[in-house]
Amino acid sequence: MALSKKQLKTIEQLERRVELCREFMNDWLLFNQILSSYPNPGVNKAQLENQFLKIKSKLAREHRVLQQTLLDDYNLDSNTMNIVSGATNLEAIYSQSEVALKKLQTEWHRAFIAINETLGVLEDKKMRAEQGEKIFVVTADMMGGGGGGVGIDPAKLKTILIIGAVIAVIAVVFIFDIGGIGSMYYKRALGM
Repeated sequence: MALSKKQLKTIEQLERRVELCREFMNDWLLFNQILSSYPNPGVNKAQLENQFLKIKSKLAREHRVLQQTLLDDYNLDSNTMNIVSGATNLEAIYSQSEVALKKLQTEWHRAFIAINETLGVLEDKKMRAEQGEKIFVVTADMMGGGGGGVGIDPAKLKTILIIGAVIAVIAVVFIFDIGGIGSMYYKRALGM
């Protein structure tokens, strides 16, 4: 079965999302590898500190891009970046108590699981799209973030929908004269 241009574009978008998520996951693993190597005897601590700062910077940049690209497929909690921002440097981390280190490792692991879950969802969507299933992928253009003026801010959309619903309810009350309200206003408008 031949795929349509729209389906091919969806697959291309999903491939990019999978690639971004994999890269983030690999850097998340490197973050932990550097973190875990620091207490080992004979390591170059200055070099590890430098690598640690670089990977933290890269993770912060990638996280933002990932968040903006994945949109509705983004399932990482805010704790993921709290781990990165809270880990100021390796020396400070290892000067903490054993309990604090265990907590950091547990939080890192939870984030790792969330990254893997997100990657799994993306790979599943991509596989289904490649098999011809129609998959809906939200893009920044749809959310008003594409720079092309297309889309609408979700908060504005919610406000517009609420106003529309209120107007519809008022119209129904007047048209069907629920509780005599419609005829009461008609009589006033006609001067009766």
